[in-house]
Amino acid sequence: MGLTDIKRSRWNRYRVWKPLGLLALGALTPPEWEIRIFDENVRAPDYGNLPRPDLVGVTAFTSQANRAYEVAAQFRGRGVPVVMGGIHATMCMEEAAAHVDSVATGEAEPIWAQVLADARQGTLRPLYEGAYAEMDQVPPARHDLLTGDYAFGSIQTTRGCPLNCSFCSVTAFNGYRYRQRPIADVVREFGTIREKRVLVVDDNLIGTSRQHIARAKDLFRALIQAKLHKRWIAQVTINMADDDELLALAAQAGCVGVFIGFESPTVAGLKEVGKKFNLVSGRGFAASVRSIQRHGILVAGSFIMGLDTDEPGIGRRIAEAAEHYGVDILNTLFLTPLPGTRLWDELAPQGRIAADNFPEDWRHYTLTFPVARYRHFSCAEIAAEMQTCDQTFYSLGSTLRRVWGSLWHRRRPVTALVANLSYRSNLRQSRKNCRDFLAIQRRRAAADDHRSDPRSEPPCSAPPSSAPTPVPPATRTTPQSSMAEG
Repeated sequence: MGLTDIKRSRWNRYRVWKPLGLLALGALTPPEWEIRIFDENVRAPDYGNLPRPDLVGVTAFTSQANRAYEVAAQFRGRGVPVVMGGIHATMCMEEAAAHVDSVATGEAEPIWAQVLADARQGTLRPLYEGAYAEMDQVPPARHDLLTGDYAFGSIQTTRGCPLNCSFCSVTAFNGYRYRQRPIADVVREFGTIREKRVLVVDDNLIGTSRQHIARAKDLFRALIQAKLHKRWIAQVTINMADDDELLALAAQAGCVGVFIGFESPTVAGLKEVGKKFNLVSGRGFAASVRSIQRHGILVAGSFIMGLDTDEPGIGRRIAEAAEHYGVDILNTLFLTPLPGTRLWDELAPQGRIAADNFPEDWRHYTLTFPVARYRHFSCAEIAAEMQTCDQTFYSLGSTLRRVWGSLWHRRRPVTALVANLSYRSNLRQSRKNCRDFLAIQRRRAAADDHRSDPRSEPPCSAPPSSAPTPVPPATRTTPQSSMAEG
């Protein structure tokens, strides 16, 4: 299920990657099944005019849940059984079960064969509980099953994360243990990807221990030897800057950019979210970023706004920190309590979930709307902080300086230009979307019987201690998660 319309803007194709989970399940599906995969990020077909299928599988992130339920309703109305898996179905199992015939939780590889066998016999069970897959049993994804106007292919080489940040559901979904696919399998799958640019969707490609780093080096050496001529970007932690051999091998293997979660410009903020990994004594982020960039690798830095430790002025502070670190791209997100995270478990009992009309409000859980009640900000105030952050970092002057710096240092200036223009082009639409969200919140506040002043701010500041505790959207089973919501 998708949310990004690539026809609306030519830049959107750089923000879309393929639904890798469906392609992986396609590889596990016996040949007697005819498979068709649709990615609504690219286009939404007229499902009513399609031949009637025997089984429909749907996956969705939390922000896409409503659309997933709509599609499920269309097919169930035609008597077609629907099974739903993925991050949202796992974390909100009871909610999803009300909209589909069967829910598959967790990693689906160990249970997919049973789902298909039961569907063929007409004995589909309401629940299939997945487990952590053995990585040598994860087959190369069927990249041939999707065509479309994608700027990036995608691949996964590891699962699991030991960091367990409060806002992230990756550890809950894929576990603490860092699991690696066999290098030969990864290289073989890399070769089947049509696109020249590839997104490595691992939550942390290089890992956190010496053993993890050694495996990453072996992977890069294998990619170099394979001579695939791919250019790829990946999510990593800041410790990538500590190993010059690792950086040299990554660049030679085709790495052109990395996405690093800095999360907060303050020590208190890093402690709040549990990102202690960034608190290594003596680490200088600016020096670390320069070490990565010296190898021709661009650095995208991610920050979170709305922490309890954040105070007025945080928008400018984040922008100035990102400029000081020297990142090529800044991606700032609102603190968002996603189901399955420790953050959700903390805020929900405190009555601090502002956008809580579920399942309708899931569409706002894209990390780009202020859906929580923030300690030091109203909705309008934190939206203004975000606007200040974006306008400061992506001002025309700052953008030109960054691109010129990339050109001067021969650090992929075309890629830097495209990335910065893509973010700049999205700012106006983001502001409009946020204004529309604030208007929705105001109308809801005015409609509440217990609110006497319809002109009051949207309910995004922290409520008094007597505020009612919202009921979580569903009872969760064993916590599990997915990269894109990490």
